[in-house]
Amino acid sequence: MRGLEISVQGFAEFERAARQQQKEGRCVFAYFSGSKDPENGASWCPDCVKAEPIVRAELPNLPECSVFIYCQVGDRTYWKDPNNEFRKKLKLMGVPTLLKYGTPQKLVEEECLKLDLVRMLFTED
Repeated sequence: MRGLEISVQGFAEFERAARQQQKEGRCVFAYFSGSKDPENGASWCPDCVKAEPIVRAELPNLPECSVFIYCQVGDRTYWKDPNNEFRKKLKLMGVPTLLKYGTPQKLVEEECLKLDLVRMLFTED
């Protein structure tokens, strides 16, 4: 991977990391996933489990001086709450979501399973 990767949990950690990276002039790409079970390391979200290796395979195509933030959104109950901060403040409708922070560009759910769409998000200005 050419850029930097940061792993965060929850909205506050995500927002802090994204703002800091933008302040440092980096382009921020973020991948939102259902949180992983500490016991088995698997997310409660089956689509997130399928999408993660596809997204990670495309990380070498990230633009230079960009950052990839891997964000665990919390447990299923929190995620399903329509008033959670990810839904309200970032307008996320589903997980997995891959987005270019600060732009309308994003891939949601099964779009994250398509290698060509992931590559396009990472490589288009």
